[in-house]
Parts: sequence; structure tokens; C-alpha cells
Amino acid sequence: MTKPICKYYIGSNSMEPYKSCKSKRYITKVIFLAAVSRPTYEENGDVLFDEKLGIWPFTYQEPAKRNSKNKVARTMVTKAIESITKKVTKELLINLLIPAIKQKWPASASKEITIQQDNAKPHLSGKEKDFIEAATSDGFNIKLTQQPAMSPDLNILDLGFFRSIQSLQDENPAKNVEELVKNVQDAYEREMVECLDNVWLSLQACMVEIMKMKGHNSYKLPHLRKAVQRRQGTLPRDLVVDE
Repeated sequence: MTKPICKYYIGSNSMEPYKSCKSKRYITKVIFLAAVSRPTYEENGDVLFDEKLGIWPFTYQEPAKRNSKNKVARTMVTKAIESITKKVTKELLINLLIPAIKQKWPASASKEITIQQDNAKPHLSGKEKDFIEAATSDGFNIKLTQQPAMSPDLNILDLGFFRSIQSLQDENPAKNVEELVKNVQDAYEREMVECLDNVWLSLQACMVEIMKMKGHNSYKLPHLRKAVQRRQGTLPRDLVVDE
């Protein structure tokens, strides 16, 4: 498996590797659904809940049709779902995401939960009967909301979390879909809680800048020197908005 564009650093005396692959339109694409929340800490600073709810691939398994050097016929092979529909998305939300939320959510936290999703067409409206039944059982009240239009920085995953786990996943190039899924899930679990907490502060900073611009997105991403403030013990939990 490969990306359309890959960058590598090699020594001056090293031979440049030759790369051959299919047209990028035929490169296998694996889509994941990831869910995170704001990390929760105890008063002494220990992590109470890292808020990693889970990351799930849109894949399926089918038996191999013939023998090859990598597998025997009828061995179960993992393949990517090429067409993501509302039905596929709904099954994942109801069968995987919502149960994960109910299992991992802190008992002391409010069970009024809002899931923000981007504006992709296969996503649900939140008014589907079977979704509502699953989302409002066991004392929970889980709702869906859409990401504000034309506001990519208001997506907590795209703002920094995906970029961070991408660098971890790249440490282990994958040869097939199964290896890619394992690498991504391992990178998700290895991601430090501090990184996720930093991204939430960046999200708040973007919200502040958007309000300053009266809703426009023509602003520069603010730099808060979060790593320095964290080392000094001065990193705020939330940003204060000036009137």
C-alpha cells in the first residue's frame, strides 16, 4: 500500500529507491471513523479518562478466491468498503460508537452528549428512529450536530489529532489493509493525552479568532506555546474570551 505522494530523507551516498505503483485513482483508500472527547484529569493532575472513545475502519472480510504467495484460498481477507453509504455509517454508529461511549463514559459526567460530525453526505441527520432508540437508552441522551460550514478548523480531529497519529502510523509502512488498520489503531492508542488536550485548546483559540472576525475564517491559526506553558505549569484549562 502507498500514498499518492511520499517524502523520504536519504543520505548523500545512498541510492535513490525506485517506486512503481498504479495510478492514484486505483490506490486503495481505507476510511476510518474516530471519536474523541476532552481529556479529564483528577485534582492532582493524574489522567482520569483519556477520552479516546475509539477508531474504527470501514472494512469487511471475505474469503480469498485463489491461492497466492501471501495467502491460501478461502483465507479471510480484510478489504476496504469502497462506497460509504448512510446505511453503513448508521450500523457503525449504533453497533460500535454508541456502545463505546456508554462503556467508557465517566460515571460522574453528564450523559447529555453531542457528537459533532463533518458534512459528508453519508452521515446521519440524527432523526433516524433506530439511532434515537440506541442514543437515548441506558440513561444517555446522545445527539448529532453538523460541523459549521466552511470552518475546517472547528473539526477537532482535522485540526491536529489526525495529523499527529498520521506521523506515528507512518513509522510502520503497511503492505495490506489489515496491516494499515492495525498501524492506525496502534497509533491512535499510542497518542499522548497531552496532544489531545492541546488540540482542544487550539480549537478554543480558533473559536475566539472566528468571533473576532465576526464569523469569517480569514484569520491565522493562533500559536499558544502550549508545550512551554505545560512545562511551566501555566497552561490554562480553558481560554478566557475578552468582551
